[in-house]
Amino acid sequence: MADEVKKEYREAPGRHVPLNRVRNIGIMAHIDAGKTTLSERILFYCGVSYKIGEVHEGTATMDWMEQEQERGITITSAATTCYWKEHRINIIDTPGHVDFTAEVERSLRVLDGAVAVFCAVGKVQPQSETVWRQAQKYHVPIVVMVNKMDRTGANFYAVIDDIRFKLSATPLPVQIPIGAEADFEGVIDIISQKAIYFDGDETGATMRVEAVSADYAEKLENARRHLLECLAEVDDDVMEFFLEDRFPEEEQIRQAVRKATLAAKVVPVACGAAFRNKGVQPLLDIVTNYLPSPLDVWEISGTHPDTGEPLTRHVGDYQPFAALAFKIMNDPFVGKLTFIRVYSGVASRGMTVCNPRTGKSERFGRLLQMHANSREERENIYSGDIAAVVGLKNATTGDTLCDEKKLIVLEAMTFPDPVISIAVEPKTTADRDKLSRALGALADEDPTFSVRSDEETGQTIIAGMGELHLEIIQDRLVREFKVECNTGAPEVAYRETILNEAGSDMKFARQSGGRGQYGHVIIKIYPKERGHGVTVENKVVGGRIPKEYIKPVENGIREAARTGVLAGYPVVDFHVDILDGSYHPVDSSEMAFKIAGSMAIKEALKAARLILLEPIMKVEITAPDENMGDLIGDVTARRGNIVEVDSDYQELFTRILAHVPLSELFGYATAIRSLSRGRASYSMEPSHFEPVPKTIQEKVMEKS
Repeated sequence: MADEVKKEYREAPGRHVPLNRVRNIGIMAHIDAGKTTLSERILFYCGVSYKIGEVHEGTATMDWMEQEQERGITITSAATTCYWKEHRINIIDTPGHVDFTAEVERSLRVLDGAVAVFCAVGKVQPQSETVWRQAQKYHVPIVVMVNKMDRTGANFYAVIDDIRFKLSATPLPVQIPIGAEADFEGVIDIISQKAIYFDGDETGATMRVEAVSADYAEKLENARRHLLECLAEVDDDVMEFFLEDRFPEEEQIRQAVRKATLAAKVVPVACGAAFRNKGVQPLLDIVTNYLPSPLDVWEISGTHPDTGEPLTRHVGDYQPFAALAFKIMNDPFVGKLTFIRVYSGVASRGMTVCNPRTGKSERFGRLLQMHANSREERENIYSGDIAAVVGLKNATTGDTLCDEKKLIVLEAMTFPDPVISIAVEPKTTADRDKLSRALGALADEDPTFSVRSDEETGQTIIAGMGELHLEIIQDRLVREFKVECNTGAPEVAYRETILNEAGSDMKFARQSGGRGQYGHVIIKIYPKERGHGVTVENKVVGGRIPKEYIKPVENGIREAARTGVLAGYPVVDFHVDILDGSYHPVDSSEMAFKIAGSMAIKEALKAARLILLEPIMKVEITAPDENMGDLIGDVTARRGNIVEVDSDYQELFTRILAHVPLSELFGYATAIRSLSRGRASYSMEPSHFEPVPKTIQEKVMEKS
């Protein structure tokens, strides 16, 4: 920060920890890399928990939901606060399963830094790549923990190579392991040149710090040289030392590592075995030394809700209030909880703020500091803090809450569309209203879960990111909301798109005595590349359609595109030009032009040759070598394409990467267990959409 900026920054007297010693971090990784196990150790060593909870025993503090404890996976991101060496660390433990990717997305949006956990055996796995891209999207600096160094097949240096090649990052080891697999004893801090040992199966709360043994002297020297080379490439001051073949002072090196980490030029890498309580305390030192405080983020961008003018807010307790609501949770004891990250100003109990999306005022009720699913009352939430608010009626995920006199809309979050849906109905008529309320509450919580009513059948359709996602929703309906329901077979969320350009000249005119309805538009549509979405451009000149009627035309186009014309699925990846039209000075209205736009797009779509698109999943299968032939044959039979086969993945195991249509993957968990006698595992995530083969398209259209 420049000196003149520092003068603007002041902290409120009630703040316990200065802002430069606050860290807002997330723990993220592929499923089963050890995120929650690491979180439990952090809470223990920071004095929050008196006993270490275990995921496999269902006693992990951060996995507080019954569904999480039963399955041994994280489903919802849990927030907590702990203290380490005079630093306050706000931690969010995020899910690793791709079905709950929204939890990672919204957590990273409000965090300043992240700890990426990689398995020393599995290395960089598909979901690791996904969360890494999410962190880059929000410019979140990362430190890496190579976990499970005690497992057979652990290879610290192979993970380093994987980070470099698969993630296109610059890994910077700040530790090297002492031993590996069953002989993993501790780590060597490259900067301080000290060996840190964790003895036996104790809790590891006490560590032995010793001089590095002669056996590791050469490895340490090579690691120090590599550290200096990496830093010299991104730091001119270190470059001078490198050219003179000198090593800077310890504090100078730490400052250089921190500076390069905040600029996302390097990724510091540590190692350990969280389950064996090895390497956790040094990791906490790395978090406090190298990840940013809210002061390092300093400025957050936004826009004025009315004018669209770019605005900024910067951190500080005496700045105009601005916060982002990033998560909604229904608590059985206190009702609707809204998790917020305060960027500027101070939130106080009872204060009134504005929600620019709705244009309405909201009043803060109770303020709560969350520790997983337990809570602690707070009078104030200061700038840079993460906490929960009770009493907000209309706030939803991604909403800005700000000072009523200093309006701003902060950048919201984007979430993928659901790819799978099922029909649900209550088991009894008495449960109908309860089911409706419960689904509404769950949709408020989860932006990747949607509820709609099928106009033709009257059925309630719920949609989500995968079979597990919808399974958890059904489980929660029974346990939390006490609603029993019947469900139909899962269905794929197809899309429609066009192959050709087409035009439409549509006039909507109605006369029924008195004032009529008149709207006339001429449009042309163009096919676009996958992922383009729907765009509309106004090219009307000379006032042929008044400006106030252009937006209704666009709304009519977009609404009609949501239901499609081929099989009722949303139409995507096309562009519309509104070229011309006409209006009537008396009979024209917004509604008339909206209807004209809707009719015009439907006519144009019919003329543009529509096809169906289906979601394609990126599937990673890990299996013993002897099962590879059967599994590859099964993937091919499911219309899948093999992208990569990695036979060096683990000893006696091979990894297959494939693209497979989602419609062919229902019940795949049972099939893969059968083909491999339970030894193979798989994970999948949405990849892209592709045209459906003609025979499949005909079947889908028959069903619809």
